[in-house]
Amino acid sequence: MEDTVSIKELAKQLKISPATVNYYTNLGFFKIKDRRGNMRLYDKAEISSIFEKVRQLRREGYSLKIIQQKLEKGYSI
Repeated sequence: MEDTVSIKELAKQLKISPATVNYYTNLGFFKIKDRRGNMRLYDKAEISSIFEKVRQLRREGYSLKIIQQKLEKGYSI
């Protein structure tokens, strides 16, 4: 699956730590597309798009908690 990447590859691509990828996954920002063994795989293009939107909202002053609440209420980011 060429369009999917591991946590380590995704972190490198986005210039964030693997722990941040895990944190964003736990907050519901990043969705796991597939699994290979115990390795989670993410859709590279989808995550890049979501990450840019989260980063923009952070620049606008929104906390991660507020962004998460918006997502839970059905808002798309």
